[in-house]
Amino acid sequence: MTNYSLRARMMILILAPTVLIGLLLSIFFVVHRYHDLQRQLEDAGASIIEPLAVSSEYGMNLQNRESIGQLISVLHRRHSDIVRAISVYDEHNRLFVTSNYHLDPSELKLPNGSPLPRRLSVHRSGDVMILRTPIVSETYSPDESPTSDAKTPVNMLGYVALELDLRSVRLQQYKEIFISSVMMLFCIGIALIFGWRLMRDVTGPIRNMVNTVDRIRRGQLDSRVEGFMLGELDMLKNGINSMAMSLAAYHEEMQHNVDQATSDLRETLEQMEIQNVELDLAKKRAQEAARIKSEFLANMSHELRTPLNGVIGFTRLTLKTDLNPTQRDHLSTIERSANNLLAIINDVLDFSKLEAGKLVLESIPFPLRNSLDEVVTLLAHSAHDKGLELTLNFKNDVPDNVIGDPLRLQQVITNLVGNAIKFTENGNIDVLVEKRALSNNKVQIEVQIRDTGIGIPERDQSRLFQAFRQADASISRRHGGTGLGLVITQKLVKEMGGDISFHSQPNRGSTFWFHISLDLNPNVVSESLATTCLAGKRLAYVEANAAAAQCTLDLLATTPLEVVYSPTFSALPDDHYDILLVAVPVSMRDLSIHADKLERARAMTDFLLLALPCHVQVNAEELKQNGAAACLLKPLTSTRLLPALTEYCRINQTPVTLNVDDSRLNMTVMAVDDNPANLKLIGALLEDQVQNVELCDSGQEAINRAKQMQFDLILMDIQMPDMDGIRACELIHQLPHQQQTPVIAVTAHAMAGQKEKLLSAGMNDYLAKPIEESKLRNLLLRYKPGLNLPQAEVTEPHPPINLNTTLDWQLALRQAANKQNLARDMLQMLVEFLPEIRNKVEEQLVGEQPEELVNAIHKLHGSCGYSGVPRLKNLCHLIEGQLRNGISPDELEPELLELLDEMDNVAREARKILG
Repeated sequence: MTNYSLRARMMILILAPTVLIGLLLSIFFVVHRYHDLQRQLEDAGASIIEPLAVSSEYGMNLQNRESIGQLISVLHRRHSDIVRAISVYDEHNRLFVTSNYHLDPSELKLPNGSPLPRRLSVHRSGDVMILRTPIVSETYSPDESPTSDAKTPVNMLGYVALELDLRSVRLQQYKEIFISSVMMLFCIGIALIFGWRLMRDVTGPIRNMVNTVDRIRRGQLDSRVEGFMLGELDMLKNGINSMAMSLAAYHEEMQHNVDQATSDLRETLEQMEIQNVELDLAKKRAQEAARIKSEFLANMSHELRTPLNGVIGFTRLTLKTDLNPTQRDHLSTIERSANNLLAIINDVLDFSKLEAGKLVLESIPFPLRNSLDEVVTLLAHSAHDKGLELTLNFKNDVPDNVIGDPLRLQQVITNLVGNAIKFTENGNIDVLVEKRALSNNKVQIEVQIRDTGIGIPERDQSRLFQAFRQADASISRRHGGTGLGLVITQKLVKEMGGDISFHSQPNRGSTFWFHISLDLNPNVVSESLATTCLAGKRLAYVEANAAAAQCTLDLLATTPLEVVYSPTFSALPDDHYDILLVAVPVSMRDLSIHADKLERARAMTDFLLLALPCHVQVNAEELKQNGAAACLLKPLTSTRLLPALTEYCRINQTPVTLNVDDSRLNMTVMAVDDNPANLKLIGALLEDQVQNVELCDSGQEAINRAKQMQFDLILMDIQMPDMDGIRACELIHQLPHQQQTPVIAVTAHAMAGQKEKLLSAGMNDYLAKPIEESKLRNLLLRYKPGLNLPQAEVTEPHPPINLNTTLDWQLALRQAANKQNLARDMLQMLVEFLPEIRNKVEEQLVGEQPEELVNAIHKLHGSCGYSGVPRLKNLCHLIEGQLRNGISPDELEPELLELLDEMDNVAREARKILG
């Protein structure tokens, strides 16, 4: 809205009514005069033509042109200022006589075929007005009496036409318009004079007041508004002067207070200087204490975990040997105690890092189902020992290939499920994993852990997420623990972009749930187990626990099996089944008393699967010898059940000769650790996994050994005397024949940011202590030279990919598992996606700066990974990397033009294959 000044508003309010009224009056006057002049001219023409028509009757009867011509000539000369021509026409519309032969007589003549006018008619055309009136011969009817006044025209002799000139009228109209305009301008001038005088009387005093207020604002409190003013302006002047006097009084009082406060502040500052010196000394002492604490945490992480790793590792190795029951029980107790102590140490160290804000989450690809299955499998022993049923229900729509921190996610699940086991005496512990939201590159999952334990009273729920506090002191004494698990869990969940909450009622159990955000891994091709061979097969499933049965039934629903479920074995219909899956209840301790049921089960199927709790798993080999095809550990998950089902296909339908003795990989691995116990443990684990193992107890020895021989993999401890693992890795990679050798850091990763330091120093990956056989096996398979495939599946090495090839159909087939139709579909989808990318790229090239260009390039990059287009994929990788590094799209115009050309090449080559 325009902000007009007071002067402008007053001028507008004064002039606007004057101009509007004057304009309306002028328009009314001009229009009225215009119509009045027209009417006067019309009346003057009628007064000429009507007597002329009467006078022309005699001449028309006698056809005397001369008399009529003289008559109209006299009239024309007498009214020559307005008359242009007078013409007389006979009854046949022929010109009889005219006063002006210089004008075209046809202008006054009626059109041929038109009837003669019966009365006076007026016709206007431009600056001309034409009047026509009839010449009538009037006689008395012989039938009427002589005294009758009625006259009847018996003969139309012709008509008179008169042409009048309107230009004189127009001139008069223009004069009157000019006079009206002059009068209106005069009125506006008078209004301007009065407005100027009014503005001077109003705006002058206001300007004086504004200047006075401005001086007061700048501190000149003795300023006053002077001069004589009228009405409200005088009241405003008095108000401003009163305000100035009040401000002066307030200012004087404030200055006095400021002086007093300044004196007090000066004394306070002197005291604060003394306190600042003391605080500075205290700050230095606190920083020194924090540094000592950090060093202490790093050293304690290494010094505490190192002996514990040896205890746990050698305990596990000893448990694999032949032991009597007493020895096995003692060693199991040692392992549990060591694991508990390690968990407490981990809690304390993690809490310290979280409190200091030093915990950095990893961002690595990992399979979500396998990671959670590992946690549940490890915790199943504790649950089954207490007679609790532990289930894992993984919804089928949850993506499996994600990017995040698997170790911290497992830690969260371990804390929550461990608490549920700790505070539950009987019943179920159910873990449910659901998809909460899904986008192009992110997934949000929700995990729920339900138990049937003692619950938490409402008065104690507010203390649940406080450090070193549990819901009840008596529970803490009974169950033990540091009280840090839920605090760490809450902080980890928040670090992963989620939140955690719970619902609990005493003696009715608790439900904890949390949701986190994970990135999707676009570079992983899903390789799910083929279950098509199970089509048409019948599977009988026996499970007494309803929650566990529902989880397994949801999993079996993804297969083409025909499933027959029964809660008890006795209620199962007596029939022959292709596969029989029997879940042993966790409350069952001795299977020997159910030998008859096992015999009946073997008779009902050729492929018997037993789902056993942990304490019954020791009888697995005996059960296999008695006819069981496989013994699976409860809870049943896709990572254990589906491979067992496909084993049925391998045995019964697709027998192949596989080299199953692949327990020792054809690799040469060097392990480096300064602790003899750790070194011996790593050596024992490696001897079971690979064919050649070299052990070194120092960084210098590792360098000397690396100079002598080539290694496929090096496991390097970090904290070693004389030369640490980082320096040893740098020197080993400087050797010509070891530049590409993967070096894996073996560390307890206690301090935040250590992994980033290791990777930036040249490490390829890291292995967490204590070392687990399964993780070590996965690591070895990941870095095994050549293709990481089972030996039975390895045929010939794939030819190297030529990055300059537009379309490599053989590569597309390999990426589509050698399925022609799938390869064509993937290529067709890529071709259909190219126009969308082209539009965005062309918008960028013309300067429109389209949104989400980098996301579109990223999506195209992912599509190229499955379609055999290496050159286009390489271009997308290059452009995406530069965009994410902050390079402006305007600087990438050559690359974008090359991308458009390559998309055309791909589309052209694809048409040759797709037809």
